[in-house]
Amino acid sequence: MSVVGLDVGNDTLVAAAARQRGIDVLLNAESKRESPAAVAFSHSARLLGAHASGAASSHAPFSSPKRLLLLASRPAPRDLPRLPFPVDVARSGAGGGARVHVDHLGRRIALSPTHILAMLLAYLRQLAEDDLGAPVADCVISVPCYLTQAQRRAYVDAAAVAGLRPLRLMHDLAATALGYGLYRSDLGVAGGPTFVAFVDVGHSDTQAGVVAFDASGMKVLSHGFDADLGGRDFDEVLFEHFAEEFRDRYKIDVVGNVKASMRLRAACEKAKKVLSANAEAVVNIECLMEEKDVRGMIRREDFEKLCAELLERVVEPCRRAMADSGIGLDKLQSVELVGSGSRVPAIARVLAGFFRREPSRTINVSECVARGCALQCAMLSPTFRVREYEVQDVIPASIGFCTNEGPISALTSNALFRRGQPLPSVKIITLHRTSGFTLDAFYVDENELPPGTSTQIGSFEIGPFQAHSEKSKVKVKIRLNLHGLISVESAVLIDDDQRDANSADSMELDSNDNMDHKSRNEPPMHRQDLQIVESIYGVMSKQELLEAQEQEQQLAYQDKLVERTKERKNALESYVYDTRNKLSERYRSFATDSEREEISVNLQQTEDWLYEEGDDETEAVYTSKLEELKKIPLNIVVKMRKPELKLQGSF
Repeated sequence: MSVVGLDVGNDTLVAAAARQRGIDVLLNAESKRESPAAVAFSHSARLLGAHASGAASSHAPFSSPKRLLLLASRPAPRDLPRLPFPVDVARSGAGGGARVHVDHLGRRIALSPTHILAMLLAYLRQLAEDDLGAPVADCVISVPCYLTQAQRRAYVDAAAVAGLRPLRLMHDLAATALGYGLYRSDLGVAGGPTFVAFVDVGHSDTQAGVVAFDASGMKVLSHGFDADLGGRDFDEVLFEHFAEEFRDRYKIDVVGNVKASMRLRAACEKAKKVLSANAEAVVNIECLMEEKDVRGMIRREDFEKLCAELLERVVEPCRRAMADSGIGLDKLQSVELVGSGSRVPAIARVLAGFFRREPSRTINVSECVARGCALQCAMLSPTFRVREYEVQDVIPASIGFCTNEGPISALTSNALFRRGQPLPSVKIITLHRTSGFTLDAFYVDENELPPGTSTQIGSFEIGPFQAHSEKSKVKVKIRLNLHGLISVESAVLIDDDQRDANSADSMELDSNDNMDHKSRNEPPMHRQDLQIVESIYGVMSKQELLEAQEQEQQLAYQDKLVERTKERKNALESYVYDTRNKLSERYRSFATDSEREEISVNLQQTEDWLYEEGDDETEAVYTSKLEELKKIPLNIVVKMRKPELKLQGSF
């Protein structure tokens, strides 16, 4: 069984696999290491990756999976105009109710962000299986550190729909740090840990983190992020600049035209890349709209002035990460800059000003996350033997619990799981209850979340039950697992006749991962496992998940049917050309004039049919046509074979 690491970015997809000789980035059908994060639908086919991106001119692809997930849980009005497809963001149902709608095979289909994410994961799984020649199920999937509980569960649900078994949802920077540190022998050799800062300026977000390395492993100390700042925002600055310039010069409204906006944004992205190495860039688009050719030019210094506000924001996640890490800038050995949006020279310049050193670019900015995920998958899978190397991440946002009596306090905070504590983590709380109750989970500090995100996570109903006495207590085990997902793992009712019923203590807090009273030298007690009903806000129900899996299976079957039909059509077309060539060469001396004429007419009729009414037929029709066509030159083939048969009979 193969193990892979999957990086589903907002703009691109990368898959890497662990092999005996190391980590390899896998190639797609076009022999490229990156694939567009896009899904498109025609009237009869679903297109994924490069095929979806290539169809952008006729069928606007669904892209930006991270942004769609964020739209499902918080208002983001700036995102909607940038998407070349309509999004329904009603706040109800799974995924917050965000939906996109497609017409496929004569019916209207509503797709959630989770299902679009599942399609991209299924595409990566198929890519990996084609490259490796073996089934793929175990994987590690990268996620941004700022994802909420609902969004993390959306990744797990999407993986299930795609037929994958994620061993871990791994934070982007933790994956990058693992790939950076595992193979280096110069980290943590001077009598203490080596501290390295990582800054990831992606397509739609910016993340920063500080990691401590030593010979035995790595420990993430802190996370910082801006979920709404990435390379696309620098593209948008150029888009707005040229849209205004073209409106004044050519009297056209690019913003109001979806197709023209897509073309101008693509040109602006190219111009940004040109400006990373040149002093100026030209935007030249033929027939952008209203049959008008447009041309514009911008200098790098003017571009940087337009981006001044964005450049100031790049530093904020770094400042937050450094503050939470508890170490000074002078303790950093290196600052590593990665991410598809990091190629803007001004970004490196402002980061150098903050960190007081030039950022390094020793890591492959596009592949580092997928490689790190593949390494982690190999470590977690029993299939591979990897040297002992501890990978410890931290909780990115504090999580608390409350009952109808108020928050369950831990020391001086309402957070049971505090930001910066190791991940995974387990807490055991003891509550004095005599009947069923509800635990509500919430994020303690809204400032630790992307702006506009709800702090409510979900609820856990414990019971129903009825205790035998007022001295009863309930021990609840709460786990924050390797995916960063919170769950109430177990709840046990204990009738304790030894406890003082008038005790003022209404709850206890314990981090021991052991619910066995015998290990604590307690007297025998009556114990009863209690029912737990979980309700996480904004996630798929079990029924919705089953429906999504069924829908994906139907779409996957249709994809294979379309592929087989295309192969049969190509086989028929190839046979027409091949037979026509043979008729003028190999068959020439064995066929009479009338036979050649008859075959030529049939070939021409088939070719005309292929490009007209037979352009969109079923697999069975193409197969039948091919079989009929093969019967026509059969007597010529027999004539060709007779000398061979006579020759064989003479020996």
